[in-house]
Amino acid sequence: MLSLLQRVTEARVEIDGQTIASIGPGILVLIGFHREDTVDQIPRMAERILSYRLFADDEDRMNRSVKDCAGALLLIPQFTLAAETDRGLRASFSSAAAPEHGRLLFEQLLQECQRQHSPVSAGQFGAHMQVHLVNDGPVSFLLDDGTR
Repeated sequence: MLSLLQRVTEARVEIDGQTIASIGPGILVLIGFHREDTVDQIPRMAERILSYRLFADDEDRMNRSVKDCAGALLLIPQFTLAAETDRGLRASFSSAAAPEHGRLLFEQLLQECQRQHSPVSAGQFGAHMQVHLVNDGPVSFLLDDGTR
């Protein structure tokens, strides 16, 4: 399971020209799942996403999480994040979760994040989305649960 966290001043996701979710200051998270990922990993990844320190404290050090700042969270399922890119010039998706499994994992992660934090918005699994964001910093971190 991979989560690419991006600190944003604002972000939104559109499908067919219609905004389906938007946030102000907070984090946009692109999520990719591997075949071996399980629902047992969801609580730990949700905790890492919500507790990872991306925001400045009073001394301008990244010591505050989205929970600490009462910031917003926007989760976006991104199948291509799980691609194998170590060889050649074309990505391989053989290690990515099958669509049904990925959908289950994404829904579980969304529910867990919503249980622990508010506001939480999300993109639509399997849809062709346009994601708009203003990356603040820019600040981006890749969280990898390392289970491959």
